[in-house]
Amino acid sequence: MAFRGWPAEALDFYDGLEADNSKTYWTAHKAVYDDMVRAPMAELLAELEPEFGPAKIFRPYRDVRFSADKSPYKTSCAASFERGGYIQLTAAGLAAGAGAYMMDSPRLAKFRQAVADDSSGVPLESIVADLEARGTSVTSHEQLKSVPRGFPREHPRADLLRHKGLIAWHQFELRPWLGTAKAKTHVVTFLRSCAPLQEWLAIHT
Repeated sequence: MAFRGWPAEALDFYDGLEADNSKTYWTAHKAVYDDMVRAPMAELLAELEPEFGPAKIFRPYRDVRFSADKSPYKTSCAASFERGGYIQLTAAGLAAGAGAYMMDSPRLAKFRQAVADDSSGVPLESIVADLEARGTSVTSHEQLKSVPRGFPREHPRADLLRHKGLIAWHQFELRPWLGTAKAKTHVVTFLRSCAPLQEWLAIHT
């Protein structure tokens, strides 16, 4: 079937799950999850695949083995693209991301050298500025309190050097278009706007 957006019941489902994250709630509302949350996500991903490549929907169950929070279910329906990119639906609505969430030590070292070098760092500054002008935040899951060792404390790209990853993230405002096929247009626009960031990371890290 063609993607037609997410109905209001999809957000209501996650409102309820946040209030009652239990097997009882999940079992009673699983048909809503299947038909009004997951199915539209699968339809959207199928339509995006020709341009952005295959994507995978994450399992709705949390891994609680090493977590103090034993809530069994995720309060989001999320998917990631093999070529980069992320979509998430929660009670707050739709969000999308792109970039490098976490970098291992060798990749992080390459990232920092590329940020510090004017030939590659200045273009990255321009990419970040363009994304931020579009209302997209560019940040990371973790940042150092100061510039890492080996780099000048007054480096012109000190803020970027402190990042331990680099993510473009956009939380869309709740609008009627979420329940229509127009939601696809918003996701496509975001992912296309992130292409320069994805390309920079692919080249320099």
